[in-house]
Amino acid sequence: MTSYDLVVRGRRIMTTAGERPGEVGVADGRIAAVEPAGAALAGTREIELADDEVLLPGLVDTHVHVNEPGRTEWEGFASATRAAAAGGVTTLVDMPLNSVPPTVDVAALEVKRAVAGPQAVVDVGFWGGAVPGNLGDLRGLHDEGVFGVKCFLLHSGVDEFPPLDVDGMERYLAELAAFDGLLIVHAEDARAVDEAPAAHGPRYAAFLASRPRGAENLAIAQVIERARWTGARAHVLHVSSSDALPMLAGARRDGVRITAETCPHYLTLFAEEIQDGATTHKCCPPIREAANRELLWAGLLDGTIDCIVSDHSPSTIDLKHLDTGDFGLAWGGVSSLQLGLPLVWTEARRRGIGLDRVVRWMAAAPAELVGLTGKGRIAPGYDADLVVFAPDAAFVVDPHRLHHRNPVSAYAGRPLAGVVRRTVLAGHDVDPTGTPRGRLLRRGSRSG
Repeated sequence: MTSYDLVVRGRRIMTTAGERPGEVGVADGRIAAVEPAGAALAGTREIELADDEVLLPGLVDTHVHVNEPGRTEWEGFASATRAAAAGGVTTLVDMPLNSVPPTVDVAALEVKRAVAGPQAVVDVGFWGGAVPGNLGDLRGLHDEGVFGVKCFLLHSGVDEFPPLDVDGMERYLAELAAFDGLLIVHAEDARAVDEAPAAHGPRYAAFLASRPRGAENLAIAQVIERARWTGARAHVLHVSSSDALPMLAGARRDGVRITAETCPHYLTLFAEEIQDGATTHKCCPPIREAANRELLWAGLLDGTIDCIVSDHSPSTIDLKHLDTGDFGLAWGGVSSLQLGLPLVWTEARRRGIGLDRVVRWMAAAPAELVGLTGKGRIAPGYDADLVVFAPDAAFVVDPHRLHHRNPVSAYAGRPLAGVVRRTVLAGHDVDPTGTPRGRLLRRGSRSG
């Protein structure tokens, strides 16, 4: 009889064929067997799921701002990866900006890897940056294993990561097309935002007007057309405007190589409930109206939106200007790395959407986006990154109990369904206070 390093048994195993009773055997950090209940797999270690628990694949979050080095007081690899593990995220991909230096060349990538390696509690990969003047660095970053490169079409919020204009984006897309690289885009049009009334003061309605959906719609249309002309792969980050969904769907029908994501805050929050001065809720593009939120859910269900990722964009508490509630001054970003699964599950369950769809959007689809062919599923040959999740358990968000470096949250006091009870990385339990076991991932291998 084969003996495995770990065997997990339970009434509810989320396999590629759906949720069913079963047993999972793990050997050398990978899933070696997925068998029906009663197979009596033998393991050196065994986990028996409680009746209220489901075994899920580890989530893959491809949109995380870790900010280290340079702004580690905002967030660092130690705190970010602990938060990820506590939220069932076993793989994250770090954004190239808000750290100093930004990841815009191979030397900066090596700095980032050197800092992350000794601290990573979960597996970590990296995006590169596309900024004016680094066109010649794109191939080097690609060859060194970044999963793609990111650009902004308007000011990024930090001066060391300047935006491309639309013609510049086209040149970068053409360069990336030569080696099948991926461009991920913060799609808001700079002129449309400049022409909108500037945000200032505590009124959320005024902030919302300062980042109109037209700015997002126009920028997404520009990304679509430049991807069409160049044949390159493009991915639209954090879609918040439901107006853009028909454009994206039409482009894909035409064969344009474009994908899109949205985030928990756009799926769970809505403008009408955001109080004036609640700068915890400031992000760009902004959280829009309730009707818009429902259309984003529809876009997920019909496949126009591929995946859900956090866009975890933290800062220190003072940068949120909670004392004045001034949306013009506050840093734009929502911290939700640890909370993504229960946030999305709470809303999905209310809509009658199954946990299998949530797992698809938050694990398998992000893994496919970046080519991590060994992540995001419970199936033989995949990494043994597993999450024990209690979907019917509940808790109330207390920012001081989260692992995020700064205890500020748009979800403070919010009751949520779903509790992560255990996280397993490559067959080993994740101990946030123990020796970090996370690996640094590279594009092109089965697990990075």
